[in-house]
Amino acid sequence: MHENIGYVNGTSIPSNHTQCLTINVPEEIFFTISVLGLLENVLVFTAVIKNKKLHLPMYFFICSLSFSDILGSLYKILENGHLQKKGAIEKKMDDIMDWFFVLSLLGSIFSLSAIAGDRYITIFYALRYHNIMTIRRAWIILTVIWVLGGGCGIVIVIFYDYTITVMCFTSIFFLLLVFIVCLYIHMFLLAQSHARKISSLSGQWNSVQQKTNMKGATTLTILLGVFICCWFPFILHLFLFIFCPQNPYCACYMSTMYVNCTLILCNSVIDPFIYAFRSPELRSTFKKMLCC
Repeated sequence: MHENIGYVNGTSIPSNHTQCLTINVPEEIFFTISVLGLLENVLVFTAVIKNKKLHLPMYFFICSLSFSDILGSLYKILENGHLQKKGAIEKKMDDIMDWFFVLSLLGSIFSLSAIAGDRYITIFYALRYHNIMTIRRAWIILTVIWVLGGGCGIVIVIFYDYTITVMCFTSIFFLLLVFIVCLYIHMFLLAQSHARKISSLSGQWNSVQQKTNMKGATTLTILLGVFICCWFPFILHLFLFIFCPQNPYCACYMSTMYVNCTLILCNSVIDPFIYAFRSPELRSTFKKMLCC
C-alpha cells in the first residue's frame, strides 16, 4: 500500500518530478523519533493504569489516543523502509504494517472526536456529566472506535488500489475534522457567553470551575492543532495522488513525502508532552514514576 502512495520509495511520483528538490530524511531519524514516541505513549498508558484517580472517561479517551500514537510508532519501527515483497509471508507482513498505519490515523481522529465530545459535556452539562458519561458508556465508545477503525482499516488495506477507497479514507478524516472544529467553535462561543454571565455572579466555585473547564478545552485545542499540522500534509499527498498525479506542481509537493512522514511521527512525540505539561494529575504521576 505505502509503495502505491509514495510513502516509502516514491513510486507514485511521476517522471517529471526530477525538476523538484527531493528532501530525504535519514532512516536513523525516523527510527529515533519512533522509539521516542513509543516510550512516551507507553508512559502515558502506565500512568493512567497506575493512578486510580485517572480512571475516568476523559483519561480513557486520552489512552485511546496514545494507543493510536503507539501504533504509528510501531509501524515505522517494524517497517524499516526497505521491505521487499519476496513471497506470501512478506506480503502479509506488509499488509499488517499498512493496517497499523491506517488504524493509527483512524484511531487518532476517532479518539479526538470522543475527547472533544467528552469535553463538551464536561463544560456545558457539568452537573449531569457523571450520569451522561459513565464508565460503561466510555468503554462502549472505545469499543466502537477500535472495532470500526479496525474494520475500516482492513477494507482500506485490501482495496487500497481503488480510487474510491482512498477517497473514502480521506473523506472520513475531513468529515470528522470538520465535526471537531465546529464543536470547538460552538464550545468556545458558549463558554464566552457563560463567562459573561458568571462574571456577574459572586460564586467563586463557578469561576474556578469555568477556568478549569476552559483550560481543558485549550489543551484539547492544542491537541487538535498539532494533529492537523502533523497529519494534514500526508492527507493532502493522498488527494494530489488521486486527482493530479502527473501535474508537475503536484509532483513537487509529493516529492516532500519524507518530510510528511516525519511530521506524522512527530505527532506521537508531541502529544505526551502536552499531557504532561497541561494535566496536573498526569504531571504528578509522571514525576512519581520517574523518581521511583
